[in-house]
Amino acid sequence: MSDEDLPTHLCRLGLTRREAEVYVALLATGSGDTGHPPDEPGPDSQAHLAHLRRIGLVTVSDVGGFRRHVPVEPTVALEFLAHSRGAELREAQQAAANAYRGYRRSVSPHPTDNLVEVVTGDSIIERIETIEEAAESEVLRFDSPPYHTHGSPNPIEIENLGQGVEYRVVYSRSAVQNAAYYAVNIQPSIAAGERARILPTVPVKLTVFDRRLAIVSMSFVEAEVNDSMLLVHPSSLLSALTGLFETSWRAALPMHLGERVPSALSPIHRRIVELLATGVTDDTIAELLGVSRRTLSRHLEQLNSRAGSVTRFQMALHAARNGWI
Repeated sequence: MSDEDLPTHLCRLGLTRREAEVYVALLATGSGDTGHPPDEPGPDSQAHLAHLRRIGLVTVSDVGGFRRHVPVEPTVALEFLAHSRGAELREAQQAAANAYRGYRRSVSPHPTDNLVEVVTGDSIIERIETIEEAAESEVLRFDSPPYHTHGSPNPIEIENLGQGVEYRVVYSRSAVQNAAYYAVNIQPSIAAGERARILPTVPVKLTVFDRRLAIVSMSFVEAEVNDSMLLVHPSSLLSALTGLFETSWRAALPMHLGERVPSALSPIHRRIVELLATGVTDDTIAELLGVSRRTLSRHLEQLNSRAGSVTRFQMALHAARNGWI
């Protein structure tokens, strides 16, 4: 950081521009003489110096019979400023939220109007990204087409996973059967730490963030009529949606096997077992793996031989008993 940046950073911590400049000047010159006429600061600077003394960035020292303002080690004072600034930001956030609730009440006085917000058009993607970037601990999601983001990768999820945010996602079979979406979104997310399960269908397109806000998107049929989504704020409705997810999560089949698969199972056999657990067709599995049906059949024969099974059901039973799924 250059010296030119310091006043700007100090202003972010709550100093005025002039106070920051006075402090930087003291750092550059070593001291400010308050007793000797040629070096005596003017009334304006005296006021700024007084404030800098109050917050602990400056002190007064007697040197050679003159009182001088000298800068002090700033750690404690700057930590105080940072905490104060944080408290002010939290107060501002609460004030803005209260003001918005007041606005909503003035537009429509029914208190339940604050529980659900409708977002439409071009602002949908921006709102989704902004909300997901703010996730702190947990994201719960029902994933099925169609997608506002057109099935593109989700770098925000990958970054959140790297920062310790837990993702639990229940995919519909139609989402997994989309080979392009599986390759650019589902597989990278699972590899980054997402916990994924699958159901034939999901009850609703839903994402819950930190159990404090939910996004409900439109299904295929609804999207044809109205491209919109709902934001559900803390309420009994949000609790019900979270409970719906948890019930579905318990009923869904895992899509990833973690470290439970025996090390002797080859990577492609591991992938096949994962995809078999999703319930998708052999044609879809071959497409997702990028192999021919004949190659897939050969791998399935090897898995059946390893499991001592003849039917798909017997293989699934062996996989469950032996901790493969």
